[in-house]
Amino acid sequence: MPKALIVDDSRTIRLILRRILVEMGYEVCEAANGREALAAIETERAVSLVLTDWNMPEMNGLELVKRLRQNPELASLRVVMVTTETELGHMVLALDAGANEYVMKPFTKDILKEKLELVELGARAGA
Repeated sequence: MPKALIVDDSRTIRLILRRILVEMGYEVCEAANGREALAAIETERAVSLVLTDWNMPEMNGLELVKRLRQNPELASLRVVMVTTETELGHMVLALDAGANEYVMKPFTKDILKEKLELVELGARAGA
């Protein structure tokens, strides 16, 4: 079973994402900010997908993406930014930093599933 890490300071958003991911067959762990996410990845080790918010205390999602991409051991980790940041400039920054996909809040279950399927296809194709 693939393992996903949800990184968001909103407990409600984590719950919504957890339900969708579990329905899709993922084992799920959670973190409330980027620092907790890095610690969780260190201890969990089998995480293959990260869904992260942008705006969080201590370490935001963009910083988290950059830190993940600096580590060669985590190069294949799939990262999806799930955020209220809707400006094109934010999307470009996230994708340039190494996010594989970008989902804007509010989102539907179908939109999230579609984006995750795209990320999975890219991973299988070696992208």
